[in-house]
Amino acid sequence: MRTAAILPVKRFERAKARLAPGLPDRLRGELARAMVSDVLLALAGCEAIERTIVVSGERSLPRAQLGGAAVLEDKDELGQSAAVAAGIEHALAQGAQRVLCIPGDCPALDAAELDALLTRTGDGESGEAEVVIVPDRHGTGTNGLLLCPPRAIAPSFGPGSCQRHIELAHRAGVRHRLVRVPSLQLDIDTASDLEALVAALEASLGGPAAGLGGGRARAIGGRAEHTRVLLSRATGSGVPARTAASQAAAR
Repeated sequence: MRTAAILPVKRFERAKARLAPGLPDRLRGELARAMVSDVLLALAGCEAIERTIVVSGERSLPRAQLGGAAVLEDKDELGQSAAVAAGIEHALAQGAQRVLCIPGDCPALDAAELDALLTRTGDGESGEAEVVIVPDRHGTGTNGLLLCPPRAIAPSFGPGSCQRHIELAHRAGVRHRLVRVPSLQLDIDTASDLEALVAALEASLGGPAAGLGGGRARAIGGRAEHTRVLLSRATGSGVPARTAASQAAAR
């Protein structure tokens, strides 16, 4: 089945505003870029994804990681849902039979987990429309939205989007499933999210592992490499300690 990934990317200078109390503008922009680079690498490594469509008003996207991804200019910058909707229409014009909508701030994204998700869900073989919702670690947001066909429902991201997508599927009479994907649970919006990411990075290097989503941090191995390097540089350490995250949390 022809599958396209839709990746909306906010301009880096405007990204991660909720980290502003603790992280300066430059570092927030660099963090956003690093996370997008890691997500692009994961998408490129996913065998089930035929093409990636980046929807963004950012003019300095990380070209080295874009590979063969198509870039659709987000001229109006009306938000994540509008950007994803534009990406869906572009994907349909290119012959996509289903789309996977992914945020650019899940740097631990694992290509193998995406392949597993796409293999067991939303294959369209039954001829039934299907919506697969991947919740964030809190169970309220949506960190992955698989639509088969691409217009199964209109995307509606933002606070409470997980329940909203469920309700949209109900109203449309479309079968829906809630599937947890470990590497998609953690998106970086707040200081506590950043703390959880740093804990997972430390766990992957054999360091302390404070809770990710309430439990022990899940080691993320070699993933999130660009984000890992950025945080290491920001803290002046070879191991991504908690300094940057703690500063954001404390202010």
